[in-house]
Amino acid sequence: MVRDIIRAIRITFVLWLLTAVIYPLIMIVIGQVFFPFQANGSIVQNLEGQDVGSALIGQAFTSDRYFQSRSSSVNYSSFTQQERDPENIGQRTGVSGASNFAPSNPDLLARINETASQLQESGISPTADLVYASGSGLDPHITVEAAFNQLERVAQARNLSPDEIAPLIVKHTQGRFLWIFGEPGVNVLNLNRELDVLQAPLE
Repeated sequence: MVRDIIRAIRITFVLWLLTAVIYPLIMIVIGQVFFPFQANGSIVQNLEGQDVGSALIGQAFTSDRYFQSRSSSVNYSSFTQQERDPENIGQRTGVSGASNFAPSNPDLLARINETASQLQESGISPTADLVYASGSGLDPHITVEAAFNQLERVAQARNLSPDEIAPLIVKHTQGRFLWIFGEPGVNVLNLNRELDVLQAPLE
């Protein structure tokens, strides 16, 4: 019996060493050597070298000089605890999620009508993805149609020709996952950063 207990302890230790130490270290090394950008959060920097966000997580853009992202029920996880509960001040929530409103909920209809009106006032033809929030609230993509619907507005704000910006939309359009799942989408943060690069003064 003592021999069996010792053997069980040895097996447990070996499995712990393999799964909790060796395997994670191998994954860290592979990630940092071969995929450092992805392994460190796909962080995007501005022209000054400052971190401005992750290409994997959307964020809100309000200036006419930039393409707008889709709606987010959690404001892209930027709500503070104070905004959610004024009597309980805390840090950023770091959560994702949707409103969970049923299609018959009047609050959902009111929010959709308000978003559609704001888009039309900005000269943007509303599309489904710009009006409806994603299930996670963190989606960094918009449809190709939504991007081209904003093309004229962004070009006018930047005093550029739409033909100068259109290739950037194509450049930052990501295809279907494994060529069959989902629909092509435009990464808004990468596209907006490219706009700043396009108009950056030559040194």
